[in-house]
Amino acid sequence: MSYSVGQVSAFAGVTVRTLHHYDKAGLLSPSGRSRAGYRLYNDADLALLQQILFYRELGFSLGEIAAILKDPQANALEQLRSRQRRLSEEIDRLRQLAEVAERAIEVQQTGVSLTPQERFEVFGEIEFDLSYATRAELKWAHTEGQRESMARAAAHTKEDWRQLMGEATAWRAELLAAFDDGEPSDGERAMDLAEEHRLHISRWFTSCPPDMHRRIADDFLADPRAFALVVPLSRQRPGLAGYVCKAVHANAARHPGGRTESREDRWGF
Repeated sequence: MSYSVGQVSAFAGVTVRTLHHYDKAGLLSPSGRSRAGYRLYNDADLALLQQILFYRELGFSLGEIAAILKDPQANALEQLRSRQRRLSEEIDRLRQLAEVAERAIEVQQTGVSLTPQERFEVFGEIEFDLSYATRAELKWAHTEGQRESMARAAAHTKEDWRQLMGEATAWRAELLAAFDDGEPSDGERAMDLAEEHRLHISRWFTSCPPDMHRRIADDFLADPRAFALVVPLSRQRPGLAGYVCKAVHANAARHPGGRTESREDRWGF
């Protein structure tokens, strides 16, 4: 049985223009022509079209599809396995992004609306890099600590934010003074400051055991965007991130069990 291009378009849910394009690309040429010269497709053509649309739905390019159709025994299985892996990774990424969006909605629904002036009054020079926040959220979204942190942050009022940022500002001044005074990173003054930072996280966001605090400090050293949440760029000194990291590690070591905590939770404050 033969079908016109219009009938095939209706069957397959594709445009006539798409069918013409497949013909020009050598993917699907109709097996016959009417007396008037119009394209006619038979059942085998429809089966081939179904294959093409299947691969297109999976995201294959026309060139990749042509290679598979040319030698399906050699190409199809390997290509499908590769596509399956990529689709699974993309599904995981999109699922995590959906969770990020959900948490962002929760934050927006808290009713804590700050004008630009109020935001500067509360946060000062601290800027929240969206790319870093998204990366951190994707990386740690599965952890209990991150979920608790997001929930508690969303529940903070404007006055809560003002108070916690005031604490952070005072702590930062002490940190810079210790660094500028040449205090050793493993000295008591630096370790006490590290402990204050750990308790600050526990008080305002999520429980922060010593091992978790070490991972936070490691992120300060590895990613400038993370450290900028603690010390704005205008106040930073060369070597300061490393100094804080060493102080945190030294402080964690003096805690009972500070070297044994292994739970994969942390908050990138």
